[in-house]
Parts: sequence; C-alpha cells; structure tokens
Amino acid sequence: MVGARRHSDTDHNGHEAVFRRRFWVCLALSIPVLFWSTTIQGWFSYTAPTFTGSGLIVPVLASLVFVYGGLPFVRMARSEIISRAPAMMTLIALAISVAYVFSMATLVWNLGDDFFWELVTLIVIMLLGHWLEMRSVRQASGSLNALADLLPDAAEVVLADGTTTERRSDQLQQGDVVLVRPGASVPADGVVIEGGSQVDESMITGESRPVDKSIDDDVVAGTINSGSGSLRIRIAATGDDTALAGIMRLVAEAESSKSGTQLLADRAASLLFYAAVLAAAITAIVWGFVIGSPSTDVIARVVTVLVIACPHALGLAVPLVVANTTQIAASNGTLIRSRQAIDTAKDLDIIAMDKTGTLTEGTIGVTAVATTPGLTDDQLLAAAAAIEADSEHPLAKAVRASAAERGLIVPRVEEFEILKGRGVQATIDGARVAVGGPQLLDSLQAEVPAELVEFAEAAGRRAESVIYLVRDGAPVGALALADVIREDSYRAVRSLHDRGVDVAMLTGDSNEVAAAVADELGIDRYFAQVLPADKDQHVQELQRGGRKVGMVGDGVNDAPALTRADIGIAIGSGTDVAVQSADLVLVKSNPLDIVRILKLSAASYRKQLQNIWWGAGYNVVMIPLAAGVLAPLGVVVAPAIGAVLMSVSTVIVAANAQLLRRVDLDD
Repeated sequence: MVGARRHSDTDHNGHEAVFRRRFWVCLALSIPVLFWSTTIQGWFSYTAPTFTGSGLIVPVLASLVFVYGGLPFVRMARSEIISRAPAMMTLIALAISVAYVFSMATLVWNLGDDFFWELVTLIVIMLLGHWLEMRSVRQASGSLNALADLLPDAAEVVLADGTTTERRSDQLQQGDVVLVRPGASVPADGVVIEGGSQVDESMITGESRPVDKSIDDDVVAGTINSGSGSLRIRIAATGDDTALAGIMRLVAEAESSKSGTQLLADRAASLLFYAAVLAAAITAIVWGFVIGSPSTDVIARVVTVLVIACPHALGLAVPLVVANTTQIAASNGTLIRSRQAIDTAKDLDIIAMDKTGTLTEGTIGVTAVATTPGLTDDQLLAAAAAIEADSEHPLAKAVRASAAERGLIVPRVEEFEILKGRGVQATIDGARVAVGGPQLLDSLQAEVPAELVEFAEAAGRRAESVIYLVRDGAPVGALALADVIREDSYRAVRSLHDRGVDVAMLTGDSNEVAAAVADELGIDRYFAQVLPADKDQHVQELQRGGRKVGMVGDGVNDAPALTRADIGIAIGSGTDVAVQSADLVLVKSNPLDIVRILKLSAASYRKQLQNIWWGAGYNVVMIPLAAGVLAPLGVVVAPAIGAVLMSVSTVIVAANAQLLRRVDLDD
C-alpha cells in the first residue's frame, strides 16, 4: 500500500512541482521582457538602458518563456486536436502561438507593436493558475495522504514459540500475528486475538474519542494504540487491501474524475475556440477587404482577437472550486469518488437508507430499563452484567457494554449456572439472581409486577427484546434491548425534511421493527423484510416518475442498490464492496454528513456556474471589442488593455472560488 501511495503522491506532487518550477523560471525571465518592452516603457514614461545586444533581450527571453513555459500547453492541445475535440488547451495554445509568431514577425516586417510582453504574461498567468490548481487538489487530499505516513516501518511479529521478531511492515502476510504495544501504530488491518486497550482512530473516523478494543474487535492500519494495554493482532489485510489503501484509491479517483460543470467549462472553451477563429476570420475580411485598412492593422486586430480569446478565467473556473470542494468535503468526513456526484447531490428528491448500521448502530444495545421499588437502574445493570459476564450471547454483550458505559462496578458472583433455554443464574451477596427472557418467567411461574408488564408491552410495540432480572424467584427489573438508533439519525431526518427531501428506509427486519424505527425517526416510507437481491428493485421503484434517489448503505448487500441509485453513498471506513460501488463515502459513519453533502453540493455548483459565466462572459464581450465592433464609435481595445483585463478576470474567478470556504455546512 505504501508503494501505491507513493506512486500516487509522486504523480500528483510531480505535476505540481513541474508547474511550480516552470512558473518561477518564466516569471524571472519575463521581468526583463516587461522592463525592456516599449509598450511598458510608454505606459510608465521611462526609458530602459540600451547597450550592445539590448535589442535582443525581449525576443530572446520571450522565446525561452515560450519554449519552456508555453510548449507544454501546445503539447496538451495536440491531444485535443487529434481527438477532434478542441477545448481549453487548444485555445491557450492558439493564443500563445499566434502571439509568438506575430511578435517574431514584427522583427522582420513592420507589423506594428509586438506582443512579446503579452505573450510572457499569458504564459506566466496560465502556469500560475495550473500550479495553484494542482496545489489546491493536493492539499485537498493531503490530510488523507498523511494517513499512510502513520504506518510504522516495522512491526513486531509474534512467532510460534511466543517470542517476537521485527519485520518490515510491507513484508507482513495475512495470518501473521503482530504485537502492538502502547503508543505504537497498527501496521495492517486485522483482528484482536489477545489483550485489550484503547485505539485512536481519529485519522480514519474523525472522532477524537479513543475506541475500546478487545478480543474479536477489528483494527485498522495506521491507527494508534493510545491505551495502556498491549494488543496481539492477527493480520487480515495487507498492502492494497487495507482500509488506508482503499481511501487513497478513492482520493485518486476523485482527483481524476470530471464533473458535469467541468465538462460544461470544456464545452464552453470549445465553443469559444470556434467563436475566436470565426471572429478572427470576420475581422480579417471586414477590416482587410470591406474597410480596406492597412494589412499591418488587420493582422494586429486578428492577432488581438486570438490572444484575448485565451480562456484564463474559464480555465480556472471549475478546477479551483472543485479543489476547494474536495478539501472541504474531506475535512468534514466525506470522500468524493465521483465529482459528478457532488455536483448533482443537490438535486436528490429521496434519500433511501439501509437501517442496520446506517440509521442504527448495527449492534444490540440497552434502550430502556425498568425496576421495582428498592432497586435502582444502576444496581439492575450491574447485577445483570455480573451474571452475564462469561456469556457470548449478543444480548449479554449489550448488557455488559451498557454497564461499562456507565462505569458501574460489577459485583462478584458465585455458583454460576446456565439455565438451558431460559437464561443464567448465580448467587450475588447471598441472593439467588437469574437473568433471562419470558421463558425464564414461565419456568418460575413468577408473578410479574404491573410496572414490568407495562414496560414489556411498550417494548414489544417497538419490536424490542426484553430480559428480566429475577431475585429469589421474584422479578425485580427488566431491560429492553434493540439495535440502537444513532443519535444523529434524528437530526439528519429532520434536516432532510427541512430541505424538501423525502426519506425512505430499506431493511431485512420484520415489518414491526421497520415500522417502529420509521415511526421513531419520522421516516416517510419504509420497505421491510427486503432480501439483499431486492434492494435495487426498491430503489428503482423510488425512481419512478423521474425522481432522483440517493442510496445510503454500509454493507456488501447494499452494493447493487448503491450502484442502481442516482448517487450511492457508503457509510464506513471504505474497505468493502459497498464503498467500491458508491460515489461518496461517509468516513465518520454519521448520517448528518448526508445533509452536509447536499449543502456543499448546492454551494459548490453555484460557485462553479458563477465562475463559468464570468470566465465565458469576459471572452464573449472582449472578443467582439477586440475585433473592432465599436471602432466606429471610437472604442478600440488595445492588446495591452485586453491582457490586463484578462488578468483581472482570472483574479476574480480565483477569489470567488475561495469564498466557498465561508459556507456553513452545520447551520
């Protein structure tokens, strides 16, 4: 995985380094060109010193700038021309090539003022723009790239005789057992087989609170053992199969994908290319044959039209916004696999969610407690947890987890006994205490207090399981257990409704469970007892009438539905098939991030359109002016003025893209 990461980083950082180096070199070469330019001297009323060979400074240095800084754009334009799809690079190459050829021609023939200073200005600005774009995209994924740096270079491998040996992390194999001491990083994805501690997973989940890890718990490469205990971990995935490798692939895919607005900008550039060529032809015909202007003036006007057509602002309109969007999304816990998805998320009409693991925690938890007089909730939980201490039943684990969350001291038990099919019992402080379901009460023929009967009936209506605590043959308390609804699910559903988005739920659970969760959260529509193979059919059903559906899921079973939906949104760390089938990934597994996606999508799309309109609008206005449409009224755009206005438009587009960072995604 480290190798894959470095390859990705080298490619991206390499491109940034190339543009950065070319920019600084060309900027240094352009300063003398500007200083000795007759146009600049006329503007600022100064005379540059002359000496033998000073007349060659401008053309020689401008030629170096064209070759070193401009030819890369010409090469990129070549691929557009070969594919018969002229766009951004073609316009840039056309502008700088025409400016260079015309300027060199002025050295031989009297064609008027040269375009050398405009030429170097165009190239330097375009190099700067591309450098800034590459840097912005790199910074957007920089926090994720840094995750891989957390991987240790070596790991302690536990041998068959119990001793350890040091081995390079990239040489670990599936099935190896490694020892992760306090303060050390986990070298690869795996499962805890011995020990217990706390693990800092903030670099993966964004949550600062360490997570308790014990036997059978999964751990992810790059996370840190921040507790006081050691962990022995059996390696389950290495290299490109780890969660970090998956995340890095998602970032690379996001960087290389093009959104709908990016394609719109390319189409606008393509139209501007044809418009510029047509305008140049019309300019030549009108001024050369209709009006009969001197050939030198005609050539100057044609060149001015083609130079002004260079789409500085349009070229940066979308990339800068997308780079900021990617960075903002990543900092808020969302990885963008498809740029088009983040553009169209604002248009979703329905958000369909898988229940287990998405709206709920995906694990059984204690949802409510009821006791009889003389017994507190904490006493009930502590006693139940003590008796269930050695059980691996999911309900027993939930009871122990609830007691641990409250920090309860679990009493000591004696004479532990399993009541087959009914529950368990033990002696606590001399009293015989049992824990079990309705079967336990039936076997004891115990009379259940009214308050516990009412509690159980209410839990049943919510499709929750109930277990009882019986002391010396008398029921004294009850616990309701169910798949716990995430706290953020309530706010997420309300916020989606506030935005006019309906919420649907898909689950394989019974109709009673689905109805209870839907009613609790205020979900508009639910599908219960859904087989994994049928989830995508329900997504199709929701799409009827042209409605746009976003599907949110977390498991392999959700992959077909994620693919079928207009936008697939995966919840989880990015390691399973569901993530590979999704367009967006919620790293923090927080349903509220869905709302943030919709807000960011709308804000990003607005900024991109604003920049496209500004970038294209500048060219639409300036090309006719450069062609001399208003010349009869005395309005003539000099090449120098056009170049200055071009630079101003670029600055405006860049500044507008930065304003996206002011959008509050939590309001």
